[in-house]
Order: sequence, then structure tokens, then C-alpha cells
Amino acid sequence: MSLDENLSRVLARHEELSSLMSSATMPSAEDFVKLSREYSELTPVVEGITKLREVESELDDLRSMMDDPASDSEMREMAAAEHRVLQAKLPKLARDVQMLLVPKDEADSKNAILEVRAGTGGDEAALFAADLFRMYQRYAENRRWTVEIMSMNEIGIGGLKEVIASVSGKDVFARLKFESGVHRVQRVPTTESGGRIHTSAATVAVMPEAEEVDVQIEDKDLRIDVFRASGPGGQSVNTTDSAVRITHIPTGIMVSQQDEKSQHKNKAKGMRVLRARIYERQRQKLDDERAANRRSQVGSGDRSERIRTYNFPDRRVTDHRIGLTLHQLDSILNGDLDVVIDPLITDDQAQKLAEIT
Repeated sequence: MSLDENLSRVLARHEELSSLMSSATMPSAEDFVKLSREYSELTPVVEGITKLREVESELDDLRSMMDDPASDSEMREMAAAEHRVLQAKLPKLARDVQMLLVPKDEADSKNAILEVRAGTGGDEAALFAADLFRMYQRYAENRRWTVEIMSMNEIGIGGLKEVIASVSGKDVFARLKFESGVHRVQRVPTTESGGRIHTSAATVAVMPEAEEVDVQIEDKDLRIDVFRASGPGGQSVNTTDSAVRITHIPTGIMVSQQDEKSQHKNKAKGMRVLRARIYERQRQKLDDERAANRRSQVGSGDRSERIRTYNFPDRRVTDHRIGLTLHQLDSILNGDLDVVIDPLITDDQAQKLAEIT
């Protein structure tokens, strides 16, 4: 479909939505909310298209005036001068409209569930997982987001086997979603006397935090087991069965939560994580269907995909998806992630824009 056909389709849909909302046979309250949401999302696009077409029409009129032999030379010169001014504005107007047409991820404005897990590499992988989580905490602090730790499994030397956290704030998922995947570190462990560089890894998963309207979970589809919470080495940390394991039977997705002393609080936290995982699976299924023959390299969210390497000897960070290499390891680990995330977002938008033009 050409760009002009895309623009005409948007205008027609906007007009159709307006008619549906003002129809004598009023839609249901639920349908009206959906229609009005789509209408408001399309309105700035329509305004951009209208402005673009007005300028194109004005350029046609000026061109006719310039080519009209009946016009005097002064009028033709004025028309030519105005034509040059408008012609210079046209590329930006067209680009703005194209960017408005780029498909929006409905989850971009949502909060996120962030999961960091140690991968291959033993204690060194757990230490790296802790480094990554601190990086995300500092990045969140820089952007005035809130981080709530929901579950954490630490090892004695300051490493993390696993941590699950909720990150809330403005456009959290939009900026963190490209972090999903395998992060690899190359460095000399503190326990290595020979100075040899070791390679280890940690896995990051970022999922939009789903609301109840996003994912419908019926009680009959849940199996909830309660057990006594345990600490490091299997020691009991609670005298009551407050830990909760929730299994979503249709998908087999399972969540365990034991950080709180209250069974009720553990269940509530567990349901938040469960809902996010189910929502992410649904989104992934839709993405797979839409891109059966072409998987976008950035944002595929494939957790088996090695996405980034942190090389300590060279103070280098490389994002393999877009071939970006930065010698800013210290500042990035200190939360200056925008230098990596901004190019990923730009690349993602460019790919989406190429699909509609």
C-alpha cells in the first residue's frame, strides 16, 4: 500500500469513527470507549495529513499562477518566492505524518515487570546479574521512576541468582522493552588469581505490567499451593505457610512468591507477575503471527538472543542488534542507559517506517 493510500485510509477511518459515535443507534458503553480511544489516537494523524494536503494544494495553486502566461511578472515572482518557502517545508511535514503513521505499541505507556537472572558462569554470573539490576535501578532513579522489589534470591558474596521488580513511571515499557535478552560480560573475576578474562551471562526479561482489563484470569484456571517460606540453605524463615505458588493451568505458567510474611500479600504480588507473563505471551504470539516470515532484530524480546556484551578490560559496551559500540562502560553501568536505548528506539522506528512507505 502506497503512502497516499495509507493517508486516505486513515482519513476514511476517522470519518467512520465519528459517524459511529454519533449514530442514532448508540454503541454500548464498552464499544463507545474503544471507538473514542481509536478516534483520539487518529485525530493528530488526521490533523497532520490535513496540514500536509493543504500545503500540497497551495503549492499546486502557486505553480499554476507561475505557469499562467496571463499573470504579470511581479505576480509570478511573488508566487515563485512563496512556492520556494512552502516547498522547503514539505519534506518535514511529510516526515512528521509518516512518523505519526508508525504503528504504536499499545503497551508502551505501561509500567513493567523486570526480571534479571544469573545465567552461565556460576558466582561471576550472579555478581553480573547484581550489576545489571543496579544499573536499572540507577536508570530508573535518573528518570524518576519507582522500583519495587517483588522477589529477590541473593547469594552470600553480593550476587543475585534472580530478582523480580516492578518499575513504574512515565513510558517505562517503551524504554525498557529492548533490554530483554541475554547480556554477556567479559572480565577478570575478583577470585581469579591468574588474571584470565572469564565470560558469563545474565538473562533479562521486561514485560508490560498487565491490568485486569488486559488479561482475564478465571479462578477455575488457577491452582494455588501454599507452603512454608525458606531462606538460604533451606532454612525456614517463617513459621506459617505464607509462601504461595500460583499455576495458570491453561498455559502452564507458574509463579512462586515468598518475600512477604502475609499469604495474602504474596498472592497479590504473584498475581501481578503471573498476569504480566500471560500478557507477554499473548503479545509474543501476536508478534509471531504478524511476522511469520520476518522477525525484527530489535525488540524481538527473544530471551535466548545475545543482545549486548559488556567488556571490562576495554571499558566497552556493544549492542549486537544494531552494531553499536560505546567505550562508556562505567557511565552505562551507572545508569546512563539512554545512550544505548535512544539508538535502539530510532532503529526500531526506522524499520517500522520502512514497512509503511
